[in-house]
Parts: sequence; C-alpha cells; structure tokens
Amino acid sequence: MQKRISIFIFLLVHIASINAQEAKMASIKEGSFVPLYGASSKKPTVVKSFFLDVYPVTNEDFLNFIKKNPSYSKSKIKGIFADKSYLAYWKNNFDFGSANPKSPVTSVSWFAAKKYCECQGKRLPTMEEWEYAAMADEKRIDARTKTEFNTYILSWYEKSKTYENTIGSTFKNYWGVYDLHGLVWEWTSDFNSIFLSGESRKDKNNDKNLFCGSASVNATDLMDYAAFMRYAFRGSLKANYSTRNLGFRCASTTKY
Repeated sequence: MQKRISIFIFLLVHIASINAQEAKMASIKEGSFVPLYGASSKKPTVVKSFFLDVYPVTNEDFLNFIKKNPSYSKSKIKGIFADKSYLAYWKNNFDFGSANPKSPVTSVSWFAAKKYCECQGKRLPTMEEWEYAAMADEKRIDARTKTEFNTYILSWYEKSKTYENTIGSTFKNYWGVYDLHGLVWEWTSDFNSIFLSGESRKDKNNDKNLFCGSASVNATDLMDYAAFMRYAFRGSLKANYSTRNLGFRCASTTKY
C-alpha cells in the first residue's frame, strides 16, 4: 500500500514538473539583426530584451482558457473573430477529441491567440521579436547563414501533420526555446505589417508580389529561402483566419 502511495506521489510530482516547465518563459537578451524585409536602409533593427514562452500553447492549455472564456469556444466565437475553420478538429466546445493534449493548439485565429495571451498577462510576440529568437540554432544567436540550419527548416516545410507531435519535439535553441521551427507556424502580433503601410493602395499588392518574386528586390538576403516562406505565409493571412498548421506562443516585456 505504501509503495503504491509513493508511486502515486511520484507521478503527481512528475506531472507538476512538466506543467511548470511548460509555463516557463525564456529570457531573450537585447540584440540587433537585419530582417528580411522592413529595413530599407539595411541597417540592423534593435530588438529590446523580452521573454518568450519556451513552448507553443497546447490543446490542453487552450481548453483551460476556453473553460474560463466560453465566448471563445468553437460554437460561440463571433464570425468577425474567427472563420469556419476555427478549432475544426475539436470534437466540441470543451473536447479536443483524439488530439494530443500536449500538441500545439492550431486552427486558432489571431484574435483568439491575442486574447489567450492577454488572459495570461502576456502578449503575442512582434514579428521582429519572433524572427530574432528564431534565427538561433542550438549554439548560435544567428544561424541564418548556416546551410544545415536552413536545410532543416526547409525540410520541415515538406513534412505533413507535424502539428500532431508533442511540444518539445524539436531542438532547444540558443535561448532555450523549443519548436520555433519543425512543429507549427506561429502568429505574431503584427503578422502582416510589412506588406500594408496604409499610405497607398498600391501597397496592398506587396503581399501578392512576394508570391511571384518581384518583392524579393527589397529583400536583404536573397538566399534566405526559409524566411521568404515565412513572410509569404504571413502575407496571406487575415486576423480571423485559422488553419490546421498555425498555432502561437506568448511573449512578455517583463518577466512573467
């Protein structure tokens, strides 16, 4: 009997440890980099220090959020905030069905992702923050020029259903962050800001140009194919869109 109790306690502690790890945020120190787009002078963009979730938000995490915020559930969310694909793979409002609890939640709109982060006292990362954190491999802050790093990212683009994998399935980068590449695409707070300035109607063609290549004239690195794919994907999105391979994680300016 005592042995069973000991095992039970061990399991509880182990589960608590896993959940605590998932809640952790990595400290991303201030730095600078030249983004693929948005730096017309090709001068480095400074990214202030911030904190980023170690893992993407999971199905289990999002279910807990919906229980407290039922207006964001599958059947109750307003159409202006989510399209018909919102949580399409979930069985019902409070059941993600056969999906892995520890897999990243996907088919979530930008509005829902933003609300989730706000409810945690956090926010979505900016595009520059996300790209800055994501340019690191296991040992280098900036691995964008490394062939093996870009090959890894591009090979992931060819794989299917990686969103079914458990968080932490990919490498831990220099900052201690997992799954920025290899699991799901992720929302950023200003996902389409590069393409729409609001100053000219002609600006609205930039996202279309990216697909046919003409916008590459303004790119800072014509060989960064992995980044081209990310920016093209972001340019195709609207805030109420939700797709099966698009998830998110939270960021914070101060330690959470």
